[in-house]
Amino acid sequence: MSFVRNAWYLAAWSEELPSEGWLTRRLLDRPWLLLRREDGSAAMLADRCPHRFVPLSKGRREGDRLFCGYHGLGFDMSGTCVHNPFGEPPEGARLAAPPVAERHGGLWFWAGDADKADPALIPNFAFIDQGGPIERAVYTMAVNYELIADNLLDLSHAEFLHVESFGTNGSLFSHGKQTVETDDSGSIWNKWDMTGAPPPIWAMPMLNEGDRVDQELHIRWNAPANLALFIRMAKTGAAEPMVPPMANPHILTPETETSTHYFFTHAPGEQEAAQARRVFLEEDEPMVAAQAEALAGEDFWDARPVILPSDRAAILARRRLMQMRKAEAAT
Repeated sequence: MSFVRNAWYLAAWSEELPSEGWLTRRLLDRPWLLLRREDGSAAMLADRCPHRFVPLSKGRREGDRLFCGYHGLGFDMSGTCVHNPFGEPPEGARLAAPPVAERHGGLWFWAGDADKADPALIPNFAFIDQGGPIERAVYTMAVNYELIADNLLDLSHAEFLHVESFGTNGSLFSHGKQTVETDDSGSIWNKWDMTGAPPPIWAMPMLNEGDRVDQELHIRWNAPANLALFIRMAKTGAAEPMVPPMANPHILTPETETSTHYFFTHAPGEQEAAQARRVFLEEDEPMVAAQAEALAGEDFWDARPVILPSDRAAILARRRLMQMRKAEAAT
């Protein structure tokens, strides 16, 4: 499997970048330095000197220049070699420096043809900063990013893995209607709408016995694996929601073929952070990791998976990525 290149990936939350030095991170199976220039703008450079291929992170930074700790070659923030202690900078000595853009509190990078890197193609996550206070977080999961995206796009798994933390108390099946849509922006939507349904376990303390709810669970996917989850719940017949509608990013960037950086947000505080750890690391990750172990490297389609109606959005997303890979391979 190859990574889609002509697409925007989230490299880090902006707040992760230090004011001095750099952040090292493996992305799409290559080592990178993420850093800020002295003027505050962001840059992304390959963490590998083109001379003997040692990590530049083992060297030093002086202002907007990086110096290899092995033989002293120096590079500017465009990746160009501007200093050679042995004479003129070697021709062709430069670091990979993909196009980057800061949007929605994150540093995004374009992994493919730089001429195609249009920041307008970055998916819309403006909602991140339009609600109440939030904390940005990232986990690294030891599973392939497409398996995690499959899990997120199939919201029905909440009825089994997240019974108490996130489940809908069976109403997704008894009262739910699923709609899968695509739009002009290239998004794939999986929408579950429940009307006059029993409330989820976590919402029961807010209701009287016998009360019913109308609930929306909508998730949006944009290539390669930039997802957003939208949740709204109101007491049946009420115009106003019971709790403020929730919108959460679930942005996946491959670390390697078998590991993924999972970017998300949660409300401030240790209680909310603990809830996120429970849902992602204790409920989701063990199941998806077991799936990866069972596949043991076998291609998803070669394994001939049984397809359920709830899988439709995930299948559309996988097919979209296949089409993008084929298009890139053809050029």
